[in-house]
Amino acid sequence: MQERKAVLDLPIKIVLTEEGTSFFIRKGKSLQKFKLADNVEEYGIVLDSVSPPSLQRMMLVDYISKVEISKSEFLSSRLEIMDLSKLIVYSVLYRQYDSYIFSRVLASDVIKKWNRLNPANIIDARTRINDSYLQSVVKDKEKDLQEIRQQILTPMHAFISKNASLLPEEKNVQLLLSEKFLNNLRPFTWFIVAKFKGSDGYDQLLKDIRTSLAEYMEKSKIAEFVSLMVMELAMNAENSNMKREAKSIFKGTVDMNAVLFDQNIRKQVLESLAKRDDLVYLSWKIGSRNASIGTQGRLQVTLYNRESEYRNAKEAFDEKKNADLRKKSLIDFYRELSADEANTELGLYYLSYLSEACEKVNIKFEALVNQIPGSDLTVITLSLSL
Repeated sequence: MQERKAVLDLPIKIVLTEEGTSFFIRKGKSLQKFKLADNVEEYGIVLDSVSPPSLQRMMLVDYISKVEISKSEFLSSRLEIMDLSKLIVYSVLYRQYDSYIFSRVLASDVIKKWNRLNPANIIDARTRINDSYLQSVVKDKEKDLQEIRQQILTPMHAFISKNASLLPEEKNVQLLLSEKFLNNLRPFTWFIVAKFKGSDGYDQLLKDIRTSLAEYMEKSKIAEFVSLMVMELAMNAENSNMKREAKSIFKGTVDMNAVLFDQNIRKQVLESLAKRDDLVYLSWKIGSRNASIGTQGRLQVTLYNRESEYRNAKEAFDEKKNADLRKKSLIDFYRELSADEANTELGLYYLSYLSEACEKVNIKFEALVNQIPGSDLTVITLSLSL
């Protein structure tokens, strides 16, 4: 397993939510105006590189609505792009788990009983408690909370440790991930859990947190699938652009495989694409925490590329999206493809595997290809309800 990079060296545009915009304006930070792939102008932040923890923190507090990168060449940034995609999926899942657990806590027997006995001080979604007070209570109850966390995590850790299909390093990643889900629960949740420790209905509340954690751990497996899918589609678009550009430069005198594998020819073609600002755009649109019910956990990944033969691209996309791959593994398909197809079409076949993986963990998944009217911009959209 490759180690994640401390800094992602990617040209990145970050579109802020209203909360994010207000935060930066309060801090006296000036925002930049920029145009996105779909020609819409937005205010936000433009960076040449980004720290993954900083980006994730901004997502978790609902400051980011969209992230976009644009490049003419993706191969050299493969690891960074996959890490960015995984980080975004994990961030949405952490937020979803937090929202789900908070709703379960509010619907629990311990809260129902409290609200019946304390009608003047009911606890519900509108209850507001001073953050500093919450933090101080959580700190005072630190010993209790450590014990509660262990009660939640011990069965999960035992299950992971006994899983013979995982390598030691993969087990460590899973253990850390389970802790990260709990660490991202809001202080108000821990305040309630600590306050009602040992009371009637408390054990059921803990069971809910534990069971849901197992479900979200299963859902988190989709992050790897999505990152591979995004990368394959980006590479597919890159290769398509390079072949089109090579035909223009060399007037059909160069073998198309040489464009992909001959470093000198590849460099020449990429330089020409960069000079003409012929880029492929990738964007991740994140559902806001304050969005309407059912859209908070929505993640939309979109690839924009200039494609002269849109109809052919759409037909190839739809054909492979609907391919019945149940009788063959992904590696079987890879072996059966020609060398040229393997480099340009594997990503499209992968759509069926991503769809199946989403179905297994109850994630709604849709994939569409369209063209922006009046332009040669082909748009591939992957929508996930996490």
